[in-house]
Amino acid sequence: MSRWYIIHAYSGFENKVRDAIVSEATRLGLDQMVEAVEVPTEKVTEVRRGKKVTSDRKFFPGYVLAKLEMSDQVYHLVKNTPKVTGFLGTNGKPQPISEAEAARILNTKEEAAAASPKAKLNVDYDIGDSVKVLEGPFASFNGMVEELDFDRGRVKVGVSIFGRATPVELEFEQVERVK
Repeated sequence: MSRWYIIHAYSGFENKVRDAIVSEATRLGLDQMVEAVEVPTEKVTEVRRGKKVTSDRKFFPGYVLAKLEMSDQVYHLVKNTPKVTGFLGTNGKPQPISEAEAARILNTKEEAAAASPKAKLNVDYDIGDSVKVLEGPFASFNGMVEELDFDRGRVKVGVSIFGRATPVELEFEQVERVK
């Protein structure tokens, strides 16, 4: 019977570990015992240099979920995979997690996407930072970030017009941080 296990891997190598486990299982003829190997990720939209960039962000960096029919062969296959430090469990013994727990971890990405049709936005500036307006009627003006509204994807910037600071509301990608 297959159960879900959490494999601890070097951070940043989760996808390579997943691919290595699947290909090695196929090579050894154990692919029927390795049902699924997943790296939980979510879509994140960041604003970099004034452009929206969508990328995948790992939910649990350093961890890979695998649905395995545990045997000595499968244990050694996973344990001997490069960049794997071991299974999550006590005394070095693999501890399976419940189907519900695995579903919760793997469905968080779908739940996050369903909860907000827009992906989460990350910006490289914060309140109090100096920014330059890239487009719109205030293009090439510099100002200070006063507010960030992640729900609406907007930023309020205090722009100096005729010597007075005037608040201007812009989209996240219409400004970039001045270095």
